[in-house]
Amino acid sequence: MKVLVIGPGGREHAIVRALSADPYVNEVHCAPGNAGMAQDVTTHAIDAQDPAAVLALARELASDLVVVGPEAPLAAGVADALIAAGIPVFGPTKAAAQLEASKAFAKDVMAAAQVPTAMAHVATNTDEAARALDEFGAPYVVKDDGLAAGKGVVVTSDRAEALAHAEACFAAGGTVVIEEFLDGPEVSLFVICDGLHAVPLSPAQDFKRIFDNDEGPNTGGMGAYSPLEWLPEGFVDEVMERVAYPTLREMEKRGTPFTGVLYCGLAITKRGIRVIEFNARFGDPETQAVLARLKTPLGGVLLAAARGKLDDTEQLVWSKQTAVDVVIAAENYPDTPVKGAVIAGLDAANAIDNVHVMHAGTASDEQGNITVAGGRVLAVVGLGEDLSAARAAAYAGVAEISWPGAQSRSDIALKAERGEIVVANESK
Repeated sequence: MKVLVIGPGGREHAIVRALSADPYVNEVHCAPGNAGMAQDVTTHAIDAQDPAAVLALARELASDLVVVGPEAPLAAGVADALIAAGIPVFGPTKAAAQLEASKAFAKDVMAAAQVPTAMAHVATNTDEAARALDEFGAPYVVKDDGLAAGKGVVVTSDRAEALAHAEACFAAGGTVVIEEFLDGPEVSLFVICDGLHAVPLSPAQDFKRIFDNDEGPNTGGMGAYSPLEWLPEGFVDEVMERVAYPTLREMEKRGTPFTGVLYCGLAITKRGIRVIEFNARFGDPETQAVLARLKTPLGGVLLAAARGKLDDTEQLVWSKQTAVDVVIAAENYPDTPVKGAVIAGLDAANAIDNVHVMHAGTASDEQGNITVAGGRVLAVVGLGEDLSAARAAAYAGVAEISWPGAQSRSDIALKAERGEIVVANESK
């Protein structure tokens, strides 16, 4: 099987790595890729958000499967163009991708499907936003209704800051969703879907804030780990029953069946499981940790989903190891990142047992050096027999890598390692 992966980031590098290890996949290509992926597979410099360009490349390569990684190409209709041409694609249509592209749409689907989620109001102007903020009270949760690369959410106890974020979204021509704050630990669960059937992956937890102790502004994610030993028994089954399958049935009912990854961002609150958000693709940086543990060949699972045949897929097999990944970001991220610095220590990090480095925002200069080309630059993945060993491996890799202004958190998965994550007793 020949597979084309669409996207430039760490999530796509993790997908490429997993596909390259699949004995049934004999060729992997990526477009546009990054400097790390270019060391592993053939990359192609095209505009990933141009459906015609992606379709032309898939035809040129005679791809048996196209995997669309990021949200922007999905929202641009890349999957639609491939489906119309009869090329199997793993990723939802533009209409189905509204589950991520519009938070208001997702809330409407959840309401119709009776999926448990936070109470919310859609606001289109300052007066509506102010009323919603006052109704829910602090902490305030304000979300840009459209795509914002993981950085469109503000959670704050400062009403003025919350209102300012809403006004910035209005000024840009958008709307906002204002929600009640959900207490309790957060969990990411990826669900592979073929429109009717679904297969869950291993749950993960990521870390959105830029600094230790969950301080500072939101980012696209500064690290993740999997599995989550502290999860209540039956958690995944409950999410499938109360969240994933009702959502799939509602999307099918609307004539927009969902094929791809339904990313369920969840909170385990005092009132039970609540959906924070849906995404329409693999999450980054959770994918780097989750796929590092998957022993079942990935290509066959994704192709089965693309063909609507997930019901024939055997139960997934997972490594007993724990995976932790730590993101190293550019200076000044999540604001305007400083680019161009040469990255040192990549070979040394990759040479450590149970460590591998996934590239996200990287490029190559004329001398062949790997350089900083984005905000989140690398994710260092460590594997171990338990969380402590996996953290030690990941941070050993981080210690080998350097460039001026590089920044990373030192506490990824630390609370879980210490047994400090508390799940409240459910009271409805």
